[in-house]
Amino acid sequence: MSKIDVVIMAAGKGTRMQSSMPKVLHRLGGRALLQHVIVTAQLIGARQTVVITGHGAEQVESTLSHQTHLQTVRQIPQLGTGHAMQQALPVLEDDGVTLVLSGDVPLIQPDSLQALLHLCDSKYLALLTLKTPSPSGYGRILRGSAGEVVAIVEEKDATDAQRQIEEIYSGIMAVPTRLLRPWLARLNNRNAQGELYLTDVVGFATADGCEVRAHCITQAWQVEGVNTPVQLAALERTFQLLQAQTLMRQGVRLADPARLDVRGDLVCDTDVEIDVNCVFEGRVSLGEGVRIGPNCVIINAEIGAGTQVLGFTYINGEDKKVRIGHGARIGPFARLRPGADLGDEVHIGNFVEVKNSTLAKGAKANHLAYLGDLTVGERVNYGAGVISANYDGANKHHTTIGPDVHIGSNSVLVSPLTVGAGGTIGAGSVITKDTAPDALTVARGKQLSIPGWQRPVKKSK
Repeated sequence: MSKIDVVIMAAGKGTRMQSSMPKVLHRLGGRALLQHVIVTAQLIGARQTVVITGHGAEQVESTLSHQTHLQTVRQIPQLGTGHAMQQALPVLEDDGVTLVLSGDVPLIQPDSLQALLHLCDSKYLALLTLKTPSPSGYGRILRGSAGEVVAIVEEKDATDAQRQIEEIYSGIMAVPTRLLRPWLARLNNRNAQGELYLTDVVGFATADGCEVRAHCITQAWQVEGVNTPVQLAALERTFQLLQAQTLMRQGVRLADPARLDVRGDLVCDTDVEIDVNCVFEGRVSLGEGVRIGPNCVIINAEIGAGTQVLGFTYINGEDKKVRIGHGARIGPFARLRPGADLGDEVHIGNFVEVKNSTLAKGAKANHLAYLGDLTVGERVNYGAGVISANYDGANKHHTTIGPDVHIGSNSVLVSPLTVGAGGTIGAGSVITKDTAPDALTVARGKQLSIPGWQRPVKKSK
């Protein structure tokens, strides 16, 4: 097969999105629409990917600046799809096949594109078409008496009879670049919209004796574009259902496939169970036998085998991955922030927040606590209401808690600090100095009782 050069149409304004953001940057499954198409181009082994920008060009191009094997060309003003392709021609080589994709059609599948490229065979014009009972809004495929493709007619230029045709053009074509170049030079704007139509190349191919082939699919979602927020939301549900079906084929048990959102990469080992209304973002890996309770949000995390994440837990490793070992128990209503690194069999309970802290095997913080910038040893019991005071108003400071320490409820650990191994901190203490190993440390005001004391009484008006 010839070298493949992918050209992605991404110049449109997307007026019906009612947004200042360029349409192709709206997100589906946690990624920009355009990024889905770029990833697909990579999966089919494209030699290069060319993105045609126009409306909001600077904004679109800035999101692509870090990606290699990709370049952008601008279409300003936007004078039609044929005009857009004319802008891309200078960066295309005649030894390749140009595959035209749309930046607002995010769910086209690699196997459909491979079939189209095979049909093209480096010498034919190949079109991806769809048979649909609802063809409104799309260009219709016109076929000759022998069933061959002879032209595409845009809906605004179609006759009433042509509008009844149910085979539509998806906007995706594969064509040898050496043939495309002269056809683009022959385009004119004598049509209802006064634009240069890329679809006119079908007529040129027929006139030049080049066979026009069509790969017809029946899965409409593969070629559905996004023009409105309603369409984006509908396609989001389609995308999520596809994700859910893939996970279930791999053995993941989902309580309800319709109530799952994967906005990145979710990798699951065997016997994983996920309850309803869970959201996964970034890259998340779940080890063997992990159980995720309902209404959890998990962002950039690695969760070890046998761990349970109970309901309403929020795990966010957005800029520093959260790691959880084997056999841990997290939640319900727990919050793990960036840099939380929890060992095997760690317990983090309800309304406990952990940030930039390492907890060794068997450590427990079961209720109403804050752990920030800590190193916690094995088997530590971090009591209810305990907080690490790690911020002095300008800088963060670190505290180390040795193994087998018991920290009594409602204590404050004022960083920087070291709590010696095996030590005990009395409930309600404010610890400001290092403590010795195996010692009981108590730091609180002396209890005072005043017999017969009465509370003030509100004066009557």
